Amino acid sequence: MNATMAHPAAAGGELTVFKVEHPEGTAISYDLEALCKKLGIDDPGRLVVETQGCHGLVMVYPRNPLAEVRAATREDLVMDRHGRYVTGFYHNGQPVKKRLFDPSTGSAQRFVLFGTTGAGKSKSLQLQLIAEKINGICTWLADLKEGQSVPEAAGNVDWWVTSQEGAILMLMAAVQVAKARMRRYSAMGRNSFVLGDDPLLHVWIDEANRLLERGAPYRELATFLLKELSRTGRSVGVGIGLAAQASHLEELGGSDTLRAMMKEGEVVLLRWTSSMMRQLVADGILPGGTQLVPIPKTLAPTVLRSPFDLAGDDADAPGTQGMAYYPSGQRPTALMRHLRVGSIAPLPGRDPEILALYGDGEPRRLEDASVQALGGEFEHTAYALRNDGPGMDALCEKFRQTQQRSAAKTGRRGSAAPADAGDHVGDHAGDDYDDGQDDHVTLPPASLEDRILTVLQDAEAPMTAAAIREAVNADGGREVGLGGVRNVLTRLSATEDGPVTRHARGQYALAT
Repeated sequence: MNATMAHPAAAGGELTVFKVEHPEGTAISYDLEALCKKLGIDDPGRLVVETQGCHGLVMVYPRNPLAEVRAATREDLVMDRHGRYVTGFYHNGQPVKKRLFDPSTGSAQRFVLFGTTGAGKSKSLQLQLIAEKINGICTWLADLKEGQSVPEAAGNVDWWVTSQEGAILMLMAAVQVAKARMRRYSAMGRNSFVLGDDPLLHVWIDEANRLLERGAPYRELATFLLKELSRTGRSVGVGIGLAAQASHLEELGGSDTLRAMMKEGEVVLLRWTSSMMRQLVADGILPGGTQLVPIPKTLAPTVLRSPFDLAGDDADAPGTQGMAYYPSGQRPTALMRHLRVGSIAPLPGRDPEILALYGDGEPRRLEDASVQALGGEFEHTAYALRNDGPGMDALCEKFRQTQQRSAAKTGRRGSAAPADAGDHVGDHAGDDYDDGQDDHVTLPPASLEDRILTVLQDAEAPMTAAAIREAVNADGGREVGLGGVRNVLTRLSATEDGPVTRHARGQYALAT
């Protein structure tokens, strides 16, 4: 069935809609280039395809419906009664409402924002942070691009750091807040978070790939702390968010916790890599058979030109920054675009339009009960020094040196020293800090995945699963079985861009 109709989102033209259904009841798949050719479309941006199992809609617009989008207003960013705010619009003009809080369950949310370079990740994160301030959410932000990613957030969030050490101290403190609230709420007989008493606390790690990629100095500790927050934070109003560039999940710690965050959290996919899309489907984050139309870098139509044809330069073609898919929403395969925030042209300093959206008021602060519950030298002092640049720098340096001493004592691979690219193991976020003479910290066990990758990194030739198991069990950690090793190897080598490649005769090697 097809229909042609006038539609507001069609920018004054007619929208043609084809309803399709696979006759055998299997999931619909399609070739975008072939479909454009069949329909006589020279600009793929005019074609929108949404699928759900064996059903699909093919929509042809007279022009790209998301070529332009209006600027965000403070009214857009106020939560409705369902805990959602307007973050953008779908191709058909319907608003995209992103959840900040779930009042029906009292659960804090988990957020994941993926996008390649130039996809609009920073501006999309700005919208989220501004909405959090407007709605009285206490925000902690680690901007691991040395503070350059979202500079306007400084002074508009409760805690802002720019180093990996600062990010770890922030995560450690957040775990303590979650556990302190858990004890306090338990004494009150409360089994969920009630909006309006203590503030929601959202902890954001921007450029999270820098903290979680293989070789990062605090990768293992950061993954451990994220797992603790994911496990303890939802029912006590502590949410966690990751904004990252990554080609596959192994670059983000590769843990089941991060996969769970994506399955259950608020996920936004800006322009992505093909390997990431395959893995999202393979891991069940997107339904099997899901196919999303790729988001190009620009909205320039694809035109075949002679190399001698100098006309028609598309350098000024509109970009696609902010275009995305929102798999957690009601229309997971519908293309959307975020509301515009800030100036389109680069500015020499902080953007006045973004600052105006944040407003002049003070950001929501952490409640006194949780501040008093921050124990240990690092966690309590870090929060107290959050607005003292030199003091915070000195504390981060002390933490870095403490981690180096701990790694040296235990003989574990990975130190906070920049010269050491090995995996780092840090202190146990769930324990109280021991500020004794040795600055001792408890080390979480290395994951089986990291132990396997370490073995393969040191190997001179591909190894069988049995040989890998033998080497893993010789590293002094917990003994593991062959089945567990094989399961992890299968997952690590499941995609073309995965960290492990499988060779002939069941042998494995680190991908190059």
